[in-house]
Amino acid sequence: MTLINCDMGESFGIWKLGDDERIMPSIHIANVACGFHASDFNHMRRTVRLAKRHGVRVGAHPSLPDRQGFGRREMKIGREEMANCLIYQIGALKGFLDAEGMALHHIKPHGSLYGMAARDPEIAHAVCDAADVFKVPLLGLIETEHERVYAARGHRFIAEFYADLDYADDGGLIITREHDAVDPDAAAARSLRACREGLVRSVGGRDVRVRAETICVHSDTPGAPDVARVLRDTLAAEGFVPAG
Repeated sequence: MTLINCDMGESFGIWKLGDDERIMPSIHIANVACGFHASDFNHMRRTVRLAKRHGVRVGAHPSLPDRQGFGRREMKIGREEMANCLIYQIGALKGFLDAEGMALHHIKPHGSLYGMAARDPEIAHAVCDAADVFKVPLLGLIETEHERVYAARGHRFIAEFYADLDYADDGGLIITREHDAVDPDAAAARSLRACREGLVRSVGGRDVRVRAETICVHSDTPGAPDVARVLRDTLAAEGFVPAG
């Protein structure tokens, strides 16, 4: 069974990003920002409470320490420092989950950190070093260092597909600084194909292998609530996601 996830909780102070209230009813798991690319202590707790109200499980969405760049710029950072950076962020979110009587469900690195961990074994090991502390599954891309390192380290690996981002010809994810709008029906159709055939069309027109144990929609994609709703309705009608 496939679960729909969303990178969310990314508002900060008086600035609002994404419509979490409208997205939350359409997803199964939430990747909640932990303060280093977006969010703050008030928004973290508010997002956890919103997820609890809708019966949505919560995972940590930690980032490179780059709020100015929204975590979508790469940084040179060593394994130990990266692991400490992650433990710090995940621990903060877990505190709010503990306060609401909820369990930490998973860890999913954000933005450029996600891309770095897919290519660089040392960064993937840093993610595992943090996961060793919290003992929860890790989301990532198949046939990358996510799958190779996470599994070798004994962590449960959950294969992720992206409804609202493009794929390169080598199967890698194209991570953009800002996300363009996508057609909800087209996003649902490509996700349905990923579930049925394990394939997606790349930007160069090639079919590349994917696996969709969970499917991501970004809260900062324009029209994200409609994308999430159509995605869930389409996949539920075909029996790929829970209908309720």
